[in-house]
Amino acid sequence: MEIDSRNITASYRERMQRLALFDPLYRLENKKTTDKSGRPIDYYSLGLLTLLFFFENMLVRNRKTGVRELARFLQSINQGELDLDDSGFEKLARDIIEVFRPPSGKRNSRTFYNWDTRSWDTVYYTILKTDRFDTRTNTQYYSLDEDGLELVFATREYFSEFQVSINQLLLRKQLERGQFWGALRQIDEMRVAVESLQERITRMRHEIQRNIVSEQIYQRYRDTVEEIHLRLSREDREFEELQAFVRETRERLSYERRTAKDQQTYQLIIRIDGELSQVHHQHGLLLRESIEMKTIALQAAQESLYYAGIKSFNFQKEFGDRLLSTPLPLTAARQLVKPLLFLERHQTWSLLTVFAPQRLEGRRVYGGQEGFPEPLDEHQLAQEQQKLRQNYQYIAELIMGAIPEANGTTLQEIVHYCRTNGYEHILDSRHFYEFWILLHQRAPLELQQLSSEAQEAEGLLGGVMEAFGRRARRLTVQEREQVLKVTDRYSIKDMELVLEVDNNVI
Repeated sequence: MEIDSRNITASYRERMQRLALFDPLYRLENKKTTDKSGRPIDYYSLGLLTLLFFFENMLVRNRKTGVRELARFLQSINQGELDLDDSGFEKLARDIIEVFRPPSGKRNSRTFYNWDTRSWDTVYYTILKTDRFDTRTNTQYYSLDEDGLELVFATREYFSEFQVSINQLLLRKQLERGQFWGALRQIDEMRVAVESLQERITRMRHEIQRNIVSEQIYQRYRDTVEEIHLRLSREDREFEELQAFVRETRERLSYERRTAKDQQTYQLIIRIDGELSQVHHQHGLLLRESIEMKTIALQAAQESLYYAGIKSFNFQKEFGDRLLSTPLPLTAARQLVKPLLFLERHQTWSLLTVFAPQRLEGRRVYGGQEGFPEPLDEHQLAQEQQKLRQNYQYIAELIMGAIPEANGTTLQEIVHYCRTNGYEHILDSRHFYEFWILLHQRAPLELQQLSSEAQEAEGLLGGVMEAFGRRARRLTVQEREQVLKVTDRYSIKDMELVLEVDNNVI
């Protein structure tokens, strides 16, 4: 099978233009300059740091970046690598910027032989462009041009880390230029980037649960998760701004649909709005998952690391053998066992006890004996249960009187009925609220006419079932959301009581 040379030479100019973007870095590498100590200055790596500096400022929307700001940045990360003063760093920053943007005003260019067109060709590119000019301080600010962004994107690690942010920058530029078809493709690439980021976060969650075996590894994963969370938060804010921009454009185009082309453009912006919302939703799920990974996975890993340390701790080996086998001075022995000792404690009487609540008793001599209360015998217990059963039956009869014709009621209606018909004393009794709680726990209840033996078998609700069983075959109680503050002492959730006859509500 022969190779088609046209496939090799196709788009030769575009490929050469991408290669030409590295020429400024090579020109910086050829600079032979030393610092005050005679050490050579690595302009190549400083040039890459300059590109990353301008790109980071674009991400955070900081447009005031010039020679002085770059000089301060290089000086902050220097940490003794270069022996330069403030003016030296400012000259260094100016030299780098002049390579990326020549002071003559001419664009960077590269001439080459184009094997696609069989002629000499020239490509032009601009790494930095002027952004703003402060007339008060006579300061020129710069930002990355499109070619500068392409040069930053060529670094693989930075490209993979900030793929979504890069797509957001390109999408905004395409929307501002009206390149809606390109914007749709950019959204598709953004969706792929979000899916790959989802796989990375899932893989990292598994690595956290499997690989954290020391405090150093835990710190590294924690810093990585923090970085991912901050970047996702920043990207989420950018998504919100992009959606606001798209909706403003959509609203503006809705008034300009005069021709078929305008109608097609309006349909494109509607499609962009929908697909961007989907990608934003997927990205929001990633942000939520990063929060969960930050709060749950790391905490679980830290706890497992803590318990693993406890299990691997050997008191006899770490303290006993070391303390007894090797004669240690008293001071050293005290320092060795100090982590296992309690803090010094001293028990004394506090003056604050004078102001504490005091137990007041009468002056008369108490003749009885103090002791624990004795439990009730079976006869007394039966009497208490009988009294409680009668109280519950009385409350049930009261509810039946409150709903003579209705098929059901609520606890709020019963409380209102008690207050308006002279039964307010029932609302102060604890049995009233215990009755509703017990009824809710036992519901649904199948009601029927019960004999005295059956009532005894049903326990405390025997009389209740007899009272409700005169009108219905089934009773259900459902809890509602509202909380009723009946009295100053008692609060309870509202409940709905429904009576049914032959599985039909009466």
